Parts: sequence; C-alpha cells; structure tokens
Amino acid sequence: MTEEAPAPVVVTERVGPVLVITLNRPAARNAVDWEVAQAVAAAVDLLDTDPELRVGILSGAGGYFCAGMDLKAFLRGESPRVAGRGFAGLVEATPAKPLIAAVDGPALAGGFEIVLAADLVVAAPTATFGLPEVRRGLVAAAGGLTRLPARLPRAIALEMVLTGKTMTAAQLHPLGLVNRLAPEGAVLATAIEFAEEIAANGPLAVQASKRVIDESSAWPAAEHFERTRQIVMPVFDSNDAREGATAFTERRAPVWTAT
Repeated sequence: MTEEAPAPVVVTERVGPVLVITLNRPAARNAVDWEVAQAVAAAVDLLDTDPELRVGILSGAGGYFCAGMDLKAFLRGESPRVAGRGFAGLVEATPAKPLIAAVDGPALAGGFEIVLAADLVVAAPTATFGLPEVRRGLVAAAGGLTRLPARLPRAIALEMVLTGKTMTAAQLHPLGLVNRLAPEGAVLATAIEFAEEIAANGPLAVQASKRVIDESSAWPAAEHFERTRQIVMPVFDSNDAREGATAFTERRAPVWTAT
C-alpha cells in the first residue's frame, strides 16, 4: 500500500487572470516555516512573470489566515525568510501586480504583516488582526512597524503595537485598512470578484499606477512629476493604450495584450 503524498503547504489556483495563493497548513494555523516561505516566493514569481495573470489573491485554509512565524520551526533553527524577499517570501519584495489579502479568520503577528504587504484587503467582519509580538518580548520586524502607521491613524497603530491588542475587520474597515467586508464564508468569492474588476482594466496601466503609488512617497517633491512621467509614458505609447481608446470609440470591451 503506497503512502499518500503530503498536502502542499501552499496551493495555487488560476481563476481566469487571477492567481489564488492559499496557505495550507491549517493544523498549524497556517504558520510560516521555511517551506511555506519558499512556496509563497515561487507563487509570487509566477504571478509576476506569467503574462496571463493580472492579479493575485492570498488566503488561508481552514478558517485561519496566518498565525505568523512557526515558532516550533524557529526553535529547530529554520528561517521563515527568503533571500531578497524577506519573511514569508513576500514582505520585502511585493509583486509588481496587485495583491489582495482575503482574510477569513485571525491574521496575527507575521500573518498581519503579510496582510500589510498586500495592496488591498477583503475580510469577514469577525476576522481579527494584531501584532502581539511585545507580549512575547519580541518585535514586529517584518514590516508591521512601518506599514501599519501608513494604513491607520498613528495613535491607533501605536495602540495595537504597544499593547498587542487585536481588532476586528468590522472595526478596521471604517479606518481604511479593510477595503471590503464580506459575509462569513464568502471572503474568497468576494476577493475574486474584486480581483476581476481590476483585471478587466489595462494591465500595463494597472501596474504603472501601482508602481507610482508604491514608490512616490520616497521621491523628493520636486521630482514627482518627472519620475511619474518616466513610469507612465511607456503606457501611453503602448498597443493597449491605442486599444483602450479604440474600444471606447467603438463601444466595445477592450482586448488587452499587455504590450
């Protein structure tokens, strides 16, 4: 009798132009070990290099988004980081294409930092988010301390970081961290609908727009327009720009080629 192969720790599924990346260690609350980090990095590479893919979704299996770093693996000497990409193969090198976090359950510690590395968030109202590292004598070192104050009012971010308290998606939605609340059990479906809205637009225009938003906060004010032009002018010269204008005048849906 042959042994069944173990389930993959990360599952990828194509839904048209959308790549769904699912953390698949429900027994460990989808905690990140070396194998998970490598698999997420490979999935992000696939998202960025496959021209048929336009948007990524990151979710968790078994009603838990991610509990952060696998502490048992950490004590064994494993690193949950990938060279050049950081924790979970993601937080220090996010994809060029949009990434949506679909959160149905707790996203804690490094799990919340994974959410913060995504561009957009869809969550069930009861999904919880938190950076409890200080309660363990640790520090949220995978982007949480810099990204959370950029997504929330400073005082709220400080309260979450310094107390380690959690907040629900219903609480965070009015503060702008969660884009869309979804009914329990419909988070992934809602995220796919959201991703398809984005994927219907010109892929070069979407990526250029995301890049300007991601990078412009570090630009000197006097260089904003020049640096923006360097990124967006190739889009205006593209086949897709001509297709978009033509489709508009012909009153039909555009057919994008990402060229």
